[in-house]
Amino acid sequence: MPAVPGGEGGSVVTQPNEPTDWDALLQEGMGPTQEAFLELVRNTKHSRKYCSNVIWGHLQTPDYVRAMLRLVVDFHGTPNDVEAGVKARTARASLIGQGGRTYHVVLAQEALRTNIGGPEVMRAQLARLHDAIDLPGLRLGIIPDRAERHIYPGHSFGIFDGNRVEVELYGTDPVCTDRKQIDTYEKAFTLLERSAVYGDEAKALISAELAALRT
Repeated sequence: MPAVPGGEGGSVVTQPNEPTDWDALLQEGMGPTQEAFLELVRNTKHSRKYCSNVIWGHLQTPDYVRAMLRLVVDFHGTPNDVEAGVKARTARASLIGQGGRTYHVVLAQEALRTNIGGPEVMRAQLARLHDAIDLPGLRLGIIPDRAERHIYPGHSFGIFDGNRVEVELYGTDPVCTDRKQIDTYEKAFTLLERSAVYGDEAKALISAELAALRT
């Protein structure tokens, strides 16, 4: 499945084992693909997400989303309905702290530095991330660049209620529902979070990146 950001830099959503014409789905544009992912996160109670190089989608600012989706449109040649995609993706933020949902998110520090949209967009995005750390139902960790890793570096992925994994790649984005595969990604997430810092330490990392953008 071609990588159309549903997650962060992420995927189009389908039901497990559903046959899909990916080329046809891509041609529906950013609005339909983002709406499909919004439906998945609405129906998920407990999410775990690892982002290797971009900010988690639920906390992306409209300008960050806009810049990201423009890159996708340019790369994949999909219909240019970016604003519809922005509306659907930013709607995810309203789910945080609602309905008993929990989110455990781990970002690599590279995600704070990957320049999506330019310095002004990134400053606003990092400020948003900093302020969101204390949101109810959200546990947000950051893996410092120099932290010892307990698993070799890999791609971004999300785990939904422990029974579905969405993997984010440039080309085919696998959706895993096989128990063995899910267990593999759950093990990977456990090892990744061991390297992460949380709370004030995470805020300090974000503040340092903000300061670097201001110089």
